[in-house]
Amino acid sequence: MSHEFTFQRQYRGALQAVLLDWAGTTMDYGCYAPAVVFREVFKRQGIEISIEEAREPMGAHKKVHIRQITKIPAVARRWHETLGRPCGEADVETMFTDFIPLQLACLAEYADLIPGTLETVAAFRKRGLQIGSTTGYTGEMMAILQEEARKRGYQPDSTVCATDVPAGRPAPWMCLANAQNLGVFPMESIVKIGDTLPDIGEGLNAGMWTIGLAKTGNEIGLNEAEIDALPPDDYDRLIDRAYLRMNQAGAHYVVDGIADVLPCLDAIESRLARGEKP
Repeated sequence: MSHEFTFQRQYRGALQAVLLDWAGTTMDYGCYAPAVVFREVFKRQGIEISIEEAREPMGAHKKVHIRQITKIPAVARRWHETLGRPCGEADVETMFTDFIPLQLACLAEYADLIPGTLETVAAFRKRGLQIGSTTGYTGEMMAILQEEARKRGYQPDSTVCATDVPAGRPAPWMCLANAQNLGVFPMESIVKIGDTLPDIGEGLNAGMWTIGLAKTGNEIGLNEAEIDALPPDDYDRLIDRAYLRMNQAGAHYVVDGIADVLPCLDAIESRLARGEKP
């Protein structure tokens, strides 16, 4: 009889770690630092791109992000009209080369922590959670941001950049590298928290729980003062769209910002205790 039964392993323990994104999640409210620089590198080629176009691929490795902007139909059309030829890989390389020093130069200006970051991180630590992080920034850029974050009282246990792994988001490699650095498994004992759709994809592809942040990052793409100045109807439209897009991307939970994630962790631990997987 015994060969007719199969047995399934279930992880029913507590959460062990959280992996946080950087810009738009823990610092740089509204994810401004990359957006302004993407516009500038296209401008240097004679092409004006809108802030919305600059933000569309946010979360990807920065070179991939530039390549994806060039593939937005309206941008590709303007490129062809302006320069008389399609944008090629050599152009992407040129723009990425321009991007690096410009981004390095302005990172520190956008390094303020998002309200609630320090309190929430302290609460993670109190729960015994390790804290990892993933980013589309290069290692060189991250060195600046880590120093700025440290000055402001935030220091994750592990940071993995898109340049440290074979491919950035939405591939799972940065999450798996963090798990390895932290010595944590199984992947369902880890939660990915971020403000972009590729953040959600990365967490899901790694077999993790995911929490999307709708208000403080790239989905609305405004800083705190700009959000406060919005007419209520405009704000409602933007926040509803952000929640919808993150839910459609498969996020297990969506909240406004990092200050709101703790109840989600309680809910995830209840689900784990029942034998649920992400």
